[in-house]
This record gives sequence, structure tokens and C-alpha cells, in this order.
Amino acid sequence: MSSKPPVCAASTSLEAPAASVRYEYSELEDQSPASADLAEEVALAIAFNGISQAVMLVSPTDLDDFVVGFSIGSGIVDSADDIYDIKLAGSGSALHAQVEIASRAFWNLKTQRRQLAGTSGCGLCGVEAVEQALPDLKVLPGAPLPPAEWLVGLRQRIADFQPLGQHCGAVHAAAFMDASGELLFGREDIGRHNALDKLIGALVRQRIDTRGGLAVVTSRCSLELIQKVLRAGIQTLVSFSSPTGLALQWARRHNLNLIHLPQHSAPRVYSPARENRS
Repeated sequence: MSSKPPVCAASTSLEAPAASVRYEYSELEDQSPASADLAEEVALAIAFNGISQAVMLVSPTDLDDFVVGFSIGSGIVDSADDIYDIKLAGSGSALHAQVEIASRAFWNLKTQRRQLAGTSGCGLCGVEAVEQALPDLKVLPGAPLPPAEWLVGLRQRIADFQPLGQHCGAVHAAAFMDASGELLFGREDIGRHNALDKLIGALVRQRIDTRGGLAVVTSRCSLELIQKVLRAGIQTLVSFSSPTGLALQWARRHNLNLIHLPQHSAPRVYSPARENRS
């Protein structure tokens, strides 16, 4: 990994995002009318080979990225090669995604007998067995920790990739930094899992080489986020909020670099454990 000072690919001003709508309100003690832009959310029903699998509440942006990332991050397919076609339809707050996947992946999906009833804050709801919540995932080969310079001012720099969050708040973000320390792009969503799914989908669809890079999430880091980055093959995850104990255990067990970036103190490396660092 290079230790040169990080750069930011997005530095221009951003227009008001399309995934927000202006609504009127009045203050409790002052009845004069006012208005504010609020983040939109829609229900997205996802079906694989004609069989309904999940209904997720998402921000109505980058939905192709979301479907690909959700399919990979949830273990429905092993890679984008297993996804043959995605058709999005619907209007307003009710959207549908018809996804055609390889027969092998579809057979595995039916075998799992998994039905998700997803909310924007839910990552493992609907699994029918502990084995599905705690799957057997591949151990990563391990990668060097990123240079400390890459994380300097990261909380401020990532704002360039949060147009919706900067405009009206109420959303999470996930971004990717490549092997040269450059923030390439980010994705936003009302759901923290969804934002990461969108990022993974964008990386896959754009064929971005993730080796030596890292993912950044603005949310807390719980187990399902660890599982998603493991399935995507990303070797370093930086979170702006603390990880859970189980997330830390899984990161160490699977050779995932896990770093917490507090707002007012130095970065905390939770994985690898100190005694295992070279």
C-alpha cells in the first residue's frame, strides 16, 4: 500500500439529490408554515427467477447497484457472473426487481428456504436457522493495514460522497478507497446495509479492483456488514461507529482488517489483534 497523502475524486459542489422531496411543516409553538427536504424511501420487492425473495425499504437511487450488491452480500450468488438480467419496474413507493440468476444459484437459494422481510434497519431478519445467520465463509488471505495518512480528515472528506445526507440527512453512506488512497465513489441509503450493498454492487458492476483498498461505512459495524465485505472480498473495513463484539470476532477469525474511526480520537485497530500484526 502506498503511504502518499490521500486524494479525493469528488470535490465539486453537488446539486440537490433526486431522492428527496420538500414537505411542509410547522413548529410546535409557532404555526407559521415552513418546509424542509426529506429523504425518500420506497419498498423494493426482489424476485429471483420469478420467486419472491425479499421486500426491502430503500432509497430510490442506484437500484441496479443495490440488487447486485444485495445478491452477492447476502450470499444468494457467488459473483456477478451468476446474474443474467435485472428488470426494474413499478412507480411511486412500490417498485419491483425481477432478477434472473444461474440455475445453480437458484437451486441453492431454494435449498436455503430463506424468506427475508427486510426493513431499512434489518440485516438478518427472516433467516430460518442459526446456520444461516452464522454461515461458513472463506477466510481472507490477509492484507497490510492502511497507512495512517489515509484516515486523516476522512470524516470530512467523505462528505463529498454524501449529497443526500448533506442535503437532508437521515441516510447512511458507504464509500471505497482504492490502493492509492483515493476515495473513488460512495453510495447512500436510508439503510446502512443497503448503502454497503449499493457500494458492493457498484464495485462489481464497474469491475473495480478492490485489492489493497478499503470500504468505509458511516454507521455502526455489526455482524452482517462484516459478512457482506467478506463475501465481496474487500480486505479492510473502516467504520465511523464502534463494531459489535461479534463483528470483531468474525473479523479476526476471517483475516479482515477492522478499524474504528472515532470522531475525536485516534483510529482503533480491532482486527487483526495486536499480537498477530506483522
